[in-house]
Amino acid sequence: MIKQILFAISLLITLGVFAWTTKRVLAYFRFTKKKPLHNFGKRIMVTLKVAVFQEKILRRPVIGMMHALVWWGFIVIIFGSIEMTIDGLFGTEKVFAFMGPIYDFLMASGDVFGLIIVFAILAFLFRRLFMHIQRFYGPEMKPVSKADANLALTIILVLMLSLLGMNTGYLLWADAVGEHTVGTYPVSYWLAGFFEGMTAESAWLLFQVNWWTHILLIFIFANILPYSKHFHVFMSVPSVFISRLEPLGYVENMESITKEVKLMMDPDAAFAEQPEEEGEPERFGVKDVNDIFWTNYLNALSCTECGRCTSVCPANITGKLLSPRKIMMDTRARMKEKGPGLVKEGAAFDDGKSLLQTWITEEELWACTQCNACAMECPVNINQPSLILDMRRYLVMEESKAPSGLNTVFANIENNGAPWQFSPEDRMLWAEGLEVPLMADKLAKGENPEYLFWVSSAGAFDDRYKKVTREFVKILNHLGIDYAVLGTEETDSGDIARRAGNEMLFQMQAMMNIEILNGYEVKKIITCDPHDFNTLKNEYPDFDGNYEVLHHSQFLQQMIDGGKIKLDSDILSGKKITFHDPCYLGRANGEYKAPRTVLDAIPSVKIEMERNKSFALCCGAGGGQMFKEAEKGDKEVFIERTEEALKTGCDIIATACPFCMVMMTDGLKYTNKEEEVKNYDIAELVSMGLGL
Repeated sequence: MIKQILFAISLLITLGVFAWTTKRVLAYFRFTKKKPLHNFGKRIMVTLKVAVFQEKILRRPVIGMMHALVWWGFIVIIFGSIEMTIDGLFGTEKVFAFMGPIYDFLMASGDVFGLIIVFAILAFLFRRLFMHIQRFYGPEMKPVSKADANLALTIILVLMLSLLGMNTGYLLWADAVGEHTVGTYPVSYWLAGFFEGMTAESAWLLFQVNWWTHILLIFIFANILPYSKHFHVFMSVPSVFISRLEPLGYVENMESITKEVKLMMDPDAAFAEQPEEEGEPERFGVKDVNDIFWTNYLNALSCTECGRCTSVCPANITGKLLSPRKIMMDTRARMKEKGPGLVKEGAAFDDGKSLLQTWITEEELWACTQCNACAMECPVNINQPSLILDMRRYLVMEESKAPSGLNTVFANIENNGAPWQFSPEDRMLWAEGLEVPLMADKLAKGENPEYLFWVSSAGAFDDRYKKVTREFVKILNHLGIDYAVLGTEETDSGDIARRAGNEMLFQMQAMMNIEILNGYEVKKIITCDPHDFNTLKNEYPDFDGNYEVLHHSQFLQQMIDGGKIKLDSDILSGKKITFHDPCYLGRANGEYKAPRTVLDAIPSVKIEMERNKSFALCCGAGGGQMFKEAEKGDKEVFIERTEEALKTGCDIIATACPFCMVMMTDGLKYTNKEEEVKNYDIAELVSMGLGL
């Protein structure tokens, strides 16, 4: 009875402290923005894949498997912890024993996992204490972060040792008194062999000391976790459940901007609008933690500080200030700083500080290429680029702050329909000497072509990529494809503006383009630009622009698979080709096969870079980077990527994106390799193979 009373007191204290902490944490969510969740069936499937089966963490097989085994072990061992709690409260012993073989399996699994976790935790501690693992370091990783991690690992180690000690003591006691053992404990049976001859009293003491150590440590750990980076033990599963379901390249629409743009484009619609709600207008973007969505805050609480995101960030790799991990840690820390004031004084509370500027600098935000490498790598599905973009939106739309190069781009898109200062009337100069049908001419003849070829601003105006556009058109003509282009009616997709934070300009471009596309009843679109491919495919549907969109690599793959393209020419025979994955074709949309299928059809030698497919390093152009001065660092991202390509010993760097083409070409010039190594788009290589 004394044991039950002591246990009940311990449990009540644990639950009381945990309830107080939970109430405090939940109170902060009230000051974040609402965001509805949909598609619960798909969310459950994502949770099973990512949280339960550890799909993301197993991207790094060895260390990932060790982490996964610890996680799976905890899931199994929690069954025994529940049993211990019931036994402690009601004075029972092995209360779930009635489950028979299932009980034996769970006890055996917990016993085996206990030993596995001991070795895994020892390995983790060794890595942290004696190995200089780069991702464990960084300006944001203060001594308290390291101490926090080491404390948590030590507690887990003692938990597992006490579990094995408890099971061993139980087996020794049962053997000493001739009691039938309940459950199966393969590891502890082996350990018990080292203590043969132990008296019943000593065995019982071993059992009880470890029993109390184990359960009390669980109670203590449960209340330490919310104040530790290991809060993800509780929050990771919910974080995965509420994570975004759309492709990584998708940017969530701002409805408040949509209303503004629609009114600008159709002032008469103002009369049809409902009266504005009372109160201050909603702030565009994120300045402080009360501007973020509740999902962003839950993500911040779930951040494990593992550094996987930062270790793959092209900006961080090249010595720039940006660390995606720091973005999440700062969000969590800022809410911890401001939260008590919000709870006490309400949403109007202002301490003169903010997430943006006080915690996160503009330099960090503008270093991001929006390549989504961090989001791809995060084991709990945190989407760091979306939060970075929301802060850029605030800078651009609320404070009119953007790097000078991007301001020029915004003005050019608004005035000329392209990022460069070219006249819209010059959009078809790339086609000089080629037969390129126009949608307007087709319509005049009563024809509706099967495909619209979306040339893109880069395809129309960039000197290097105009050559790619011409070669792809030659392929279309060679195949007799029924297609047309918009010509001077085409204008910039708005992709650059959106990812640079100018949501207003993006939506204006999108709505104008969709009006033209829908006017021509376009159903299928082909484009050579992965950024426009992503925007047209994933983001235009938010504005009633629904099309079947193909990247030119996918189109070429279809033609090759269908036998319409046969590349028998030996013009590239013996040439070593390495392929650079465009971020917005690969990570953003999961397309890695199509460009490789195209290259495999070309008689040549293919070699992969060390970082390829979903692990590929960004070229450094995305997120508007190509149009502005790079932030300070050790080197430029495009140089890092070009050097990696050159390490393969390639003769040709193949690309499938206008921005990648520019950056890799610049990289070859910088390394003085432009004479030895060539940079070709896959369309150019196919054109060579066809002898066009």
